[in-house]
Amino acid sequence: MKVAFTSSTGEMIDQHFGMTENFQIWEVGPDEAHFLETVEVGTPDEDEEDKIAARVAALVGCAIVYTMQIGGPAAAKVVASKIHPMKTGKETNLLEVVEKLQEVLRGNPPPWLKKAMNKGNIPSFMED
Repeated sequence: MKVAFTSSTGEMIDQHFGMTENFQIWEVGPDEAHFLETVEVGTPDEDEEDKIAARVAALVGCAIVYTMQIGGPAAAKVVASKIHPMKTGKETNLLEVVEKLQEVLRGNPPPWLKKAMNKGNIPSFMED
């Protein structure tokens, strides 16, 4: 599944969702994980609604976005786009998060994560 990270360096989750200028996109599975691409988003001087919309649009195809912080309105728009926001609350090593996510995927992931893992593999008429 595709997972996005708000990171200025590609090494640490160190950006607020509303302020990040790009997302690091990874493909993460139980046994393998690798970097796919860096997706750039709009400029910081946009209107707040436009900033959120640009960031959500950049996440199309992602199941999860890890970010240091995310506000309520932005989180609601991310969830409405069927992307699960995960707050770290502090700067966090990106590779450590990937490894922890893989551990969960190899075990018995919670229902929301099982659904996220199958995102794109289920015909749309069967969802929900």
